[in-house]
Amino acid sequence: MLTHLHIRNFAIIRSLDMSFEQGLTILTGETGAGKSIIIGALSLLMGERADTQALRNSNEKCILEARFNIHHLPAVQALLEEHDFDTGEELIIRREISAQGKSRVFIQDSPATLTQLVPIGQQLIDLHRQFDTIELQQQGEQLHLLDDIAALQTEANQCKQAYRHWKQLNNQLQERQQVINALQQEADYHQFLFDELEAFQWQANELEQLENEQERLSNNEALQQAFEEAVFRLKESPDPILSQIKQLIQRLEPFAAPMPELQALLPRLQSVHIELKDIAQECDHLKESCSPDAPRLQQIQDRLSEAYRLMKKHHAETPEQLLATWQTLSEKVNQLAHADEAIEGLKKAVNEAHEAFQNTATALSKKRLSAAKKMTTAVNDLLPKVGMPNARFDVGHTTRDAGEWGIDHIQFLLDANHTNKFQALAKAASGGELSRIMLCIKSLQAKSKAMPTLIFDEIDTGISGETAVQVGVLMKQLAEHHQLLAITHLPSIAAKAHTHAYIYKEAGPDGILETHIKNLSLNERIDVLAEMLGGKTTQAQARETAKQLIQG
Repeated sequence: MLTHLHIRNFAIIRSLDMSFEQGLTILTGETGAGKSIIIGALSLLMGERADTQALRNSNEKCILEARFNIHHLPAVQALLEEHDFDTGEELIIRREISAQGKSRVFIQDSPATLTQLVPIGQQLIDLHRQFDTIELQQQGEQLHLLDDIAALQTEANQCKQAYRHWKQLNNQLQERQQVINALQQEADYHQFLFDELEAFQWQANELEQLENEQERLSNNEALQQAFEEAVFRLKESPDPILSQIKQLIQRLEPFAAPMPELQALLPRLQSVHIELKDIAQECDHLKESCSPDAPRLQQIQDRLSEAYRLMKKHHAETPEQLLATWQTLSEKVNQLAHADEAIEGLKKAVNEAHEAFQNTATALSKKRLSAAKKMTTAVNDLLPKVGMPNARFDVGHTTRDAGEWGIDHIQFLLDANHTNKFQALAKAASGGELSRIMLCIKSLQAKSKAMPTLIFDEIDTGISGETAVQVGVLMKQLAEHHQLLAITHLPSIAAKAHTHAYIYKEAGPDGILETHIKNLSLNERIDVLAEMLGGKTTQAQARETAKQLIQG
């Protein structure tokens, strides 16, 4: 529900604030006072394109701000959550238009885009202007109106989900088939590459191990010579190190008894002799293990050469990348091996999803056909009350190719003059008739759906007398549970208002005319209605008639 509207520097409005209540709010005023300008401001807040020509003062920016109570509009809450805007009971939408033509949008004080604003605006305000009743001219919207009136929204959404599930599975089948076709075209080549890598049996970390072993084997001859030299110096040379240490121990032992310090030193020399003896034995053992192994070295070199070749062939910079390539080829080969099984499984799922959609759509279609007949009767019952006694409304229903909203083709038809020749509503009805038919349909829709704020701009065009009274009654009934704003020039409609807002022009401080608005008291309403009835000269009879209109 719209609760407040602020407009600054827009058209002939310098600054204007309006508060709104539940029920029927009627806006009246002299031609050119600014009634349609207010509707234009709301249109911009719904996402219409901005025009810098609308600025009152080209040196200042235009600011439009609307506040809504959205506790009864879960669809709006869902859209806010989807785009990460704050949620709550109140929603604030603001647009700023600069003199340079730049337009900025804010939702809940956060920057937003027109793309984000438009779907939210559509859930907040339902605007109907002369020759602009889009819902009655677009067949897709007509179908949604029928579903709303018949309370078939749940079934329609189930049908949409079933259709999307079927299409999603069908797309998966097509994509899988394309992949299989592409794999089959290169199946032999992929199999060859896979077999080559499979036969090679490359292991993780193998490259580093082989390179280390290759380096060691390549150095075996030099290592063997080094170990031989160590063994020779320690125990096989003409004057080996072990013999020298042993002789040193024997030379010092006779002097150990009287000299405690030497007694401590001799065990250390004996330990050195034992350690060097072990080292000599270990070097002798390592010398034997380092004998050249030409066959093993050749084997390693061959495997490394093959590894390098495969890495270059598959553009792999590391062994891990080569393993990843092998894994990818394995998946492709395996996928092709089980292609028939996968395709058959998907085909079965697609057929089951299609059958489920057809069952859902067929059941929904039967309900829509029944609802179309009921809607036809209900609208025709209302048409005489809105000044169209000779008109006949019909809901044309045929089937069509499957779509996300089912298999139904709905078209609103009208025989405007009881000729038994029905035409598409947009062709058969004038702008005023379209607005009144929309009023009839909205009154039916409101019984089964939480609706946004409804706005009717000059719905009274082309009617008067008792018809205008009945239109006012219908609007007041519609507004009992929904917020309804309407611009009218007819006192019989204005008299039905819960709130009557009067729009007028006055010269501002700068001498330029600007729009103002005020909610009328009971006496002020009587005066305004009397003027609408009797012209500028307000007479007692006109005032009395105005009172009677207000009292119903």
